[in-house]
Amino acid sequence: MLRFLLPLVFSLPLAAATLTVQVTDARGRALDDAVVYAVPEGRSLPLARRTATMDQRNRQFVPQVLPVQAGTAVHFPNNDDVQHHVYSFSPAKKFQLPLYKGTPANPEIFDRAGVVTLGCNIHDQMSAFIIVVDTPYFAKTERGLAAIDDVEAGRYTVEVWNRGMRFEPRVVTLKGGDTLSLTFAAGRGNARP
Repeated sequence: MLRFLLPLVFSLPLAAATLTVQVTDARGRALDDAVVYAVPEGRSLPLARRTATMDQRNRQFVPQVLPVQAGTAVHFPNNDDVQHHVYSFSPAKKFQLPLYKGTPANPEIFDRAGVVTLGCNIHDQMSAFIIVVDTPYFAKTERGLAAIDDVEAGRYTVEVWNRGMRFEPRVVTLKGGDTLSLTFAAGRGNARP
């Protein structure tokens, strides 16, 4: 019986790690909508084959910040009673969806890491961000907290994005079964676009 169990034990994946991150501004206040992501060192990951949605409701983009892995197809439904013209001139993804209601037939593929700023040519107050990362290990903060589960063991650079704030990246090593907690605080006077 032991002879049959050994291959099973060795074929089971090692326990994954959990990374919990607290993000605050320079005064120590919790930040919502910060994107936390862990990029593995020394190995690249394939593009995602995922989908996500950036909705338009009440003349606003919903959500305001959408993190996705590179390779994700994003749908842009318009659930408003007016037409929108969605666009981005960001280097990570340039595109336009001319005046429309409903849902465009094809999603936009976000295959390059970076910050994508969205706008509407008709409604200047509409803006949002799609944060495209080169890793499946990411989360968005709520009340300043984010948790990334099922992170493979290894060495990672952990980064944080929040509009207009700068955070120093951290290099960490995660072991299977670990729970690692980090705190990131925005630096004073280190605003970035």
